[in-house]
Amino acid sequence: MSASLTSPSPRWNPWKRGGLDWTTFGIRLWKESQRDEILGRAAQLAYYFLLALFPALLFLTALIGLFPLKETLPELMQYLRTVLPADALSLLERYLENVVQGSSGDMLSLGLLGALWASSSGVTAIMEALNVVYGATETRPYWKVRVLASLLTVGLAGFIILSITLILYGAHIGEWIADLVGLGWLFLLSWNMLQWPVAVLLMLFALAVIYYVCPNITHDWRWVTPGSVCAVALWLVLSLGFKAYVEHFGTYNAAYGSIAGVIVLMLWLYLTGIVILLGGEINAQIEQAAAALRRDEQLASPIAPSSLQTPHKEQRTSS
Repeated sequence: MSASLTSPSPRWNPWKRGGLDWTTFGIRLWKESQRDEILGRAAQLAYYFLLALFPALLFLTALIGLFPLKETLPELMQYLRTVLPADALSLLERYLENVVQGSSGDMLSLGLLGALWASSSGVTAIMEALNVVYGATETRPYWKVRVLASLLTVGLAGFIILSITLILYGAHIGEWIADLVGLGWLFLLSWNMLQWPVAVLLMLFALAVIYYVCPNITHDWRWVTPGSVCAVALWLVLSLGFKAYVEHFGTYNAAYGSIAGVIVLMLWLYLTGIVILLGGEINAQIEQAAAALRRDEQLASPIAPSSLQTPHKEQRTSS
């Protein structure tokens, strides 16, 4: 039997927390988070994220230049303004303004390998950190890790472009389709209500891919996990809270001067790293508790051990 969201058994349903009560689960999560040094590893992620961010923006902007989406960047900035502090957003806006003028196929072909390699370092940092969180040892060859990171970077870039298209043009596309069946006004009303839930669902899917691919373990694919839901919810709360703090109470401009935008962006990336690793830790603790229940069942059952699934912490074999 594989993991199921509808199963009443904590051995297979991740929302049953592996049979742990809330207090035990919270204590276990706290201890394991300290043991895995989540805060320190989130700082490492923030450093690698910052190094990878601008090559990733260069690569993404070059890709956008190949599609009729170049005029959407100002609208995209409006959406980012909801969660990003003004100093960090202005830093990204200045960089994008300098890059977007040169977005073309030539730029894509000339800068593809360098930008892709540099931006994939952020993904490799996530892979290393999630291996620690899941208690896994990296056995995949270096070339396979880098290729996997590059493919995941390309996939996330395409996912971002698709997300931009759905969020910024979804209303127009849907309105055109709805007009064909005479429901244009109804769809417009529905889209205005659902566009942010759609954005949240897209984030949940992206995290599901990261939690499934990055750690060197074998486990079942799940569209939605407790860890991804907690990570998205915490990221939204922390981003909005940090934005309000910076804009109303923070004195970063006075303390850091011209590099205040970099410092604010670094702190925001640090918070992002924390929630990604905390979501992975939540999933890891639930999976380990469920695996322990299955092992106990295996020992108590007269059925041959080979008929039951192996625990989730089985390493992926390298080739």
